[in-house]
Amino acid sequence: MNIIPILASAGITGFESPAAEYSQLGCNLDELLIEHPSATFIGKACGDSMQGVGIFDGDLLIVDRHVTPTHQDVIVANFNGEFVCKLLDIKRRLLLSANEKIQPVVINDFDTFSIEGVVIRSIRCHRPSPLLSNK
Repeated sequence: MNIIPILASAGITGFESPAAEYSQLGCNLDELLIEHPSATFIGKACGDSMQGVGIFDGDLLIVDRHVTPTHQDVIVANFNGEFVCKLLDIKRRLLLSANEKIQPVVINDFDTFSIEGVVIRSIRCHRPSPLLSNK
């Protein structure tokens, strides 16, 4: 895949085509988005709890199991048998949403909790993809 390194504004300005004269970067999307291929998986966000950090319903999440989670990282975790995407508050043992309407969740000693990986990137699709449908 060829990448055109341009800065584009959202407005219509009448400038000539940015592809008229461009240089190609020698990389593909895997190289650009994935740091540890053997430890990375892609998930799909569901819900509105992470909108405050730019993750919206239907976004793709690139999750790296190799990265050590740190305070305030966006993580994917198994919490009592449910996969969740939350901000990790290590100091207070909380799972935080990035939506003020949703209350923090305490990670108690009796809870089943495991971090599946750190969300290192998210991708928003602006048109539905038949490969990503829930059918």
